[in-house]
Amino acid sequence: MKRRERTRQLIELGGLVAKAGLVELTDDDRAVMFGLLVEAAATLRGEQRGQSLLVWRRRGKRAFAGSGAGMADPGA
Repeated sequence: MKRRERTRQLIELGGLVAKAGLVELTDDDRAVMFGLLVEAAATLRGEQRGQSLLVWRRRGKRAFAGSGAGMADPGA
């Protein structure tokens, strides 16, 4: 059962990457996408963790509500 749950989690996370438009925006460059994630992780280890989480959570909720492709909101 744990394996099935893990597989579902990985599929959902991959869906988020696609839904955010990262596949198209990076021309499916896995190194670039991984670099973005590494950068986000570094930010979350820093002093601005709380503020970053707040901003990213708000932006993510707006994007889910809008539910469109390429949901990046540069003004957020």
